[in-house]
Amino acid sequence: MLAFTNADDKKSPTIIGAGCNLKGDINTDHTVQIHGAVKGDVTADTIVIGRGGSISGNIRAQTLFLHGTLDGNATVNVANVFANAEMTGTLSYKTLNITCNTGLECKLSKRKDESK
Repeated sequence: MLAFTNADDKKSPTIIGAGCNLKGDINTDHTVQIHGAVKGDVTADTIVIGRGGSISGNIRAQTLFLHGTLDGNATVNVANVFANAEMTGTLSYKTLNITCNTGLECKLSKRKDESK
């Protein structure tokens, strides 16, 4: 069996696989990958919503990679939105990167960078 966790670092990613449906919140200080469906809020350092993945809830993260669907509000520092991504709600960001056509039907809200 493969070990994904370095026992000293305790930094394994949280992965919700394709076909998996989760009801509840996720709160971690490292990466969350969603390839299935989550109904709940997600807080993490990095959130990856893969193609076919979806979150119905609010998210909070340093970095977002959106390939799938987000139905809720997102508060992130860096938002990376890719082709075929869909989102409703409000996307609050410091840096926004959009690639190709997306299905964004959300409000965009740029936050000021307090470190400048």
